[in-house]
Amino acid sequence: MATETLSPPVPEPAIAPETSPLVPPDVRTGEGKALRNRIPREKLGWWKHDAHRKDPIAILRETDRERIPQLVPIRYGRMLQSPFAFYRGSAAVMAEDLSHAPTTNLRVQACGDCHLANFGGFATPERNVIFDINDFDETLPAPWDWDVRRLVASFVLAARSRDLTDKQGRRAAVACARSYRENMQEFSKLDPLRLWYSRMSSEDFVESLPSDRRKYARKGIKKALARGGSELAYPKLADAVGGQIHIKDQPPLIFHPAGTWTHESWKSVEAILRGYRETLTEERRALLDRYRLVDVAIKTVGIGSVGTWCSIALLMSERNSPLFLQVKEAKASVLEPFAGKSIYPHHGQRVVMGQRLMQPASDLFLGWMTGSAGRHLYFRQLRDAKIKPQIETFDTEMLDTYADACGLVLARAHAKSSTISPTISGYLGSNDEFDEAMGDFAVAYADQAEKDHAALKAAVHKGTIVVQEEGGE
Repeated sequence: MATETLSPPVPEPAIAPETSPLVPPDVRTGEGKALRNRIPREKLGWWKHDAHRKDPIAILRETDRERIPQLVPIRYGRMLQSPFAFYRGSAAVMAEDLSHAPTTNLRVQACGDCHLANFGGFATPERNVIFDINDFDETLPAPWDWDVRRLVASFVLAARSRDLTDKQGRRAAVACARSYRENMQEFSKLDPLRLWYSRMSSEDFVESLPSDRRKYARKGIKKALARGGSELAYPKLADAVGGQIHIKDQPPLIFHPAGTWTHESWKSVEAILRGYRETLTEERRALLDRYRLVDVAIKTVGIGSVGTWCSIALLMSERNSPLFLQVKEAKASVLEPFAGKSIYPHHGQRVVMGQRLMQPASDLFLGWMTGSAGRHLYFRQLRDAKIKPQIETFDTEMLDTYADACGLVLARAHAKSSTISPTISGYLGSNDEFDEAMGDFAVAYADQAEKDHAALKAAVHKGTIVVQEEGGE
């Protein structure tokens, strides 16, 4: 990149977001305003390709080394589908790029992979559906603007995937940045408890939608809650043969690794489950104890996670009611080389603690444990009334509405995770300078992602990268 790094993050241990108590909010606001003199807001919108930029394909290949080899071609097959799909799977590339870009270096608990497909609806333990961030594999204390820039660029790429114009995509990016700025100002004024309890309910989200989409959205939410997660997934994922319940093999996306049913391997799985149980609170252990483990299998998910150890465990109650747990491998965050190592020695714990800090309410079964071969794992329910955004149906009005919602919940997550929301708000100010800068960045970086996607296509054409294409995710 040709831009100067004005305030680079120092790659030391990633201490928790700044939490110095009892600093008057107006002092923090003044500090934020003063920061504009050193790092003008317009500079956050700078992006220019640098001839010395690290090869994005090389960055991706570096992340392949610890993945399951036979699944890596599926990952690249998914990334090959479009520049937007490539972007979703290349958080490591953008982390490298942002580490060289101008930044305020004001740290919050960052998502780390903050694109629009990592937001959606899900059920809280109280069975209310809320809209929020739902992926935290890369979470780490890091500059707040890294999340915002990754999010706004995803709107331009999503717009292009829907054959919308760059003007429409940029407008959504600006709407997202404006929502972040305006809501950060509001959250910075809230008492800590009010901020902690704040959330975007499903009805809040539905009411923000275009009128012709509200009925459909309410119907989907009602259906998701009525059928739950595991009950909905059970007939698709499991079967009974000879009286024995098991997860159905659907290779290459769902399969049982060799040796799954040996006595030794089963004892190992049971030991992992017992260790995970100890990371739950006592009342949630009591709930988990009402289920018995019956099967476990590999299940490939997403784009960026493909090739890491992702599996599902099927547990059944005494009355044969199913509970599916998703077990995902947690590696070092892609932000760590630039923002510093996590304070948690276990990356599963890093993910769980970051998720609990950023979300208004989190899964009952969030926990972690070390698996075979020393893998760091974390656990959660599979598809607990999860509602994914139907990006393939978005028109420009829906894209703008969704951008506004994402900006709001990201501001809430950042404000909840630290005491520096007044500083960030003071820096952002009350005019649209930051919003417009993010619009500029979104278009410029979307162009970069398209070039990187073209580089992947070239590597596939040359045979240096092998892909396996398959329908869906």
